[in-house]
Amino acid sequence: MQIVPAFDLMDGRLVRLRQGDFGQKTEYPADPLELAREMEAAGIKRLHIVDLDGARDGRPVHLPLLAKIAGHTRLTIDYGGGLRSMAALRQVWDAGAALFSVGSVAVKAPDEFRAWVERFGPEKFLVGADVRGKQLAVHGWTEQTGLDLFEFLSRVNALGVTQFSVTDIARDGELTGPSMDLYKEVRLRFPEIELTASGGISKTADFEALREIGCASVIVGKAFFEGLIPMKFFSVYTKSLT
Repeated sequence: MQIVPAFDLMDGRLVRLRQGDFGQKTEYPADPLELAREMEAAGIKRLHIVDLDGARDGRPVHLPLLAKIAGHTRLTIDYGGGLRSMAALRQVWDAGAALFSVGSVAVKAPDEFRAWVERFGPEKFLVGADVRGKQLAVHGWTEQTGLDLFEFLSRVNALGVTQFSVTDIARDGELTGPSMDLYKEVRLRFPEIELTASGGISKTADFEALREIGCASVIVGKAFFEGLIPMKFFSVYTKSLT
């Protein structure tokens, strides 16, 4: 199981939003490139970049920073935020992303998303499912769709997509622990998918609990930036897997 740090970017800075609210923002002083290099040195292989400005503006904004991180590290980067057209996907790909992190389009425009998958291949997508209860929310969690999580996973998986991240919105940024029952049910009903758990990570023991139920990776954001998951843990954990 891989640990995947999350870089939420706004105005070129690392930030965290509480419950996706742009009005509840915490900034962190670290330089994104230097931090990415430190994480790589600690054994991290993957990086999850969320372009918050892009999500708000409807187009990728942090392409220069993406290119800089991709060009100065060997991290496998998945990038999301503002991916609303084939042209945007191409821009992100050309800047160095290895995976497209998408959510709203897969939910709201399934025909368009199918065209994306046919063009780039299902292995290039990490599809995000953000849920309240078991119903999906989109557009920065502002719109509740009424679409059932498992219906959505089945529909997208049928396109050949196997990589999914599932976020329990109520736990994101709250440091209350991951939604274990939800992830257990996803693993039980869809054992063939590569499940990324996201939201609620608060302590190092959470990683082992998620590994035991078969998660392929875990996204960690606030717990790291608030010092609850130290950098040295990444080195210890990644070495334990080799």
